[in-house]
Amino acid sequence: YCFLFSYPALQVQVTRITVHQSDTEAELKCHSSCSPAGRLSYIWFKNRQKVTGVETSSFKGRVYPGDIISCALKGHENYGSPPVNAPRLPSVSVSPSAEIVEGSSVTLTCSSDANPAANYTWYKENEDSPKASGQIFTITDFRAEHSGNYYCEVQNRRGRNKTTVHLTVAVSGKSVAAGTITVVLLAIISLSVFLWIRKTRASRESTEAEERPDDREQGQPEEQEDFHYASVHFSNNQADNLYSNIRPAQPGRHVEQQEVEYAAVRYNSASTAPRARGQGAAEDPAVLYSTINKTR
Repeated sequence: YCFLFSYPALQVQVTRITVHQSDTEAELKCHSSCSPAGRLSYIWFKNRQKVTGVETSSFKGRVYPGDIISCALKGHENYGSPPVNAPRLPSVSVSPSAEIVEGSSVTLTCSSDANPAANYTWYKENEDSPKASGQIFTITDFRAEHSGNYYCEVQNRRGRNKTTVHLTVAVSGKSVAAGTITVVLLAIISLSVFLWIRKTRASRESTEAEERPDDREQGQPEEQEDFHYASVHFSNNQADNLYSNIRPAQPGRHVEQQEVEYAAVRYNSASTAPRARGQGAAEDPAVLYSTINKTR
């Protein structure tokens, strides 16, 4: 009986495996070095937790990167097989890890824990032909057209896996400075135009406000009239002076000084005898003087 002197040598063997991007579909078999009599029942452990519903030597299911799988004979759980690790996704490192400057050299390195050893192939997304083979891929003169997604594909006889990395050219300092200056200039121009429009609008409104009272004044009739005075003297009663207000024939604003004409009017009183025709008008006390505005 094989348990009498030693514990059975158990080993988990991977019979089939299909690796996907996020998980792995695997088929495992628990193998023992001895063949005890009778039918044996197996127990499977995943991450040190018992897998329920499986008591055969084969295990089929999905495992994820980092999962630990082991098996044991039922009743002898403390003597399980050495664990096996589910394949991890290959890792890709970029050197230099800082921002990629246009014209610089970029090195991509791919690594994995594949067992048995795997082959490495580099591809650029949306391109069928491979860019390079091997764990290291170098782009000596990185340009804008080199930007994009690159992935490393790892493959061995048990399956394949891949990991993607994105590369892009960093914006240079000169480009940043030029963009900043452009934005500042546009902001200054926009502000200047806004202030100019605002000032022009305020000036126009102020001018219109000043012109409106004048328009109203021009539309109203002139309230104050110009008055002219005439003095009329009567020869028979010099103590009484007669003043009369004479209003111009046409209303309107008096814009300029009118010409003044004088007229001599002879007034003969009933009690006064006729005078000789040869006597001058200046000597006649009955002469009246009046100021007459000539209407233009």
